[in-house]
Amino acid sequence: MSPADDDEPTGIHCRLDELLAERGMTLTRLSELVGVSIVNLSILKNDRARAIRYSTLSAICRALDCEVGDLLVRAD
Repeated sequence: MSPADDDEPTGIHCRLDELLAERGMTLTRLSELVGVSIVNLSILKNDRARAIRYSTLSAICRALDCEVGDLLVRAD
Protein backbone atom coordinates (compact mmCIF):
# COMPACT_ATOMS: atom_id res chain seq x y z
CA MET A 1 0.00 0.00 0.00
CA SER A 2 1.37 3.42 -0.93
CA PRO A 3 0.66 6.56 1.14
CA ALA A 4 -1.26 8.13 -1.75
CA ASP A 5 -3.47 5.09 -2.45
CA ASP A 6 -6.86 6.62 -3.30
CA ASP A 7 -8.80 3.56 -2.15
CA GLU A 8 -7.58 3.72 1.44
CA PRO A 9 -9.02 6.07 4.09
CA THR A 10 -6.60 8.68 5.39
CA GLY A 11 -7.52 8.31 9.05
CA ILE A 12 -8.11 12.07 9.19
CA HIS A 13 -11.55 13.65 9.57
CA CYS A 14 -12.20 17.25 8.56
CA ARG A 15 -14.68 18.99 10.87
CA LEU A 16 -15.43 21.75 8.37
CA ASP A 17 -19.21 21.16 8.41
CA GLU A 18 -19.36 21.38 12.19
CA LEU A 19 -17.20 24.51 12.36
CA LEU A 20 -19.23 26.25 9.65
CA ALA A 21 -22.47 25.40 11.46
CA GLU A 22 -21.11 26.65 14.80
CA ARG A 23 -20.22 29.96 13.16
CA GLY A 24 -23.33 30.31 11.03
CA MET A 25 -21.16 30.48 7.92
CA THR A 26 -21.80 28.94 4.51
CA LEU A 27 -19.31 27.10 2.34
CA THR A 28 -19.83 29.84 -0.24
CA ARG A 29 -18.81 32.55 2.23
CA LEU A 30 -15.77 30.56 3.36
CA SER A 31 -14.79 30.14 -0.29
CA GLU A 32 -14.94 33.92 -0.75
CA LEU A 33 -12.87 34.56 2.37
CA VAL A 34 -10.09 32.07 1.66
CA GLY A 35 -9.98 32.16 -2.16
CA VAL A 36 -10.52 28.41 -2.56
CA SER A 37 -13.23 27.02 -4.83
CA ILE A 38 -16.39 25.60 -3.33
CA VAL A 39 -15.60 22.32 -5.09
CA ASN A 40 -12.21 22.04 -3.37
CA LEU A 41 -13.67 22.96 0.01
CA SER A 42 -16.38 20.35 -0.52
CA ILE A 43 -13.75 17.70 -1.25
CA LEU A 44 -12.02 18.67 1.99
CA LYS A 45 -15.21 18.65 4.10
CA ASN A 46 -16.22 15.24 2.73
CA ASP A 47 -12.89 13.72 3.78
CA ARG A 48 -11.87 13.05 0.18
CA ALA A 49 -8.86 15.40 0.08
CA ARG A 50 -5.46 13.77 -0.28
CA ALA A 51 -3.44 16.90 0.44
CA ILE A 52 -3.83 20.49 1.57
CA ARG A 53 -1.40 23.37 1.31
CA TYR A 54 -0.30 24.94 4.56
CA SER A 55 -1.32 28.34 3.17
CA THR A 56 -4.85 27.03 2.51
CA LEU A 57 -5.04 25.40 5.92
CA SER A 58 -3.89 28.64 7.54
CA ALA A 59 -6.42 30.72 5.58
CA ILE A 60 -9.30 28.39 6.55
CA CYS A 61 -8.30 28.46 10.21
CA ARG A 62 -7.98 32.25 10.12
CA ALA A 63 -11.43 32.63 8.52
CA LEU A 64 -13.02 30.24 11.03
CA ASP A 65 -11.01 31.57 13.98
CA CYS A 66 -9.87 28.07 14.91
CA GLU A 67 -6.74 25.99 15.29
CA VAL A 68 -5.64 23.25 12.90
CA GLY A 69 -6.52 20.67 15.56
CA ASP A 70 -10.09 22.01 15.64
CA LEU A 71 -10.41 21.45 11.90
CA LEU A 72 -8.54 18.19 11.37
CA VAL A 73 -8.82 15.27 13.79
CA ARG A 74 -7.84 11.60 13.75
CA ALA A 75 -10.77 9.48 12.60
CA ASP A 76 -9.82 6.26 14.31
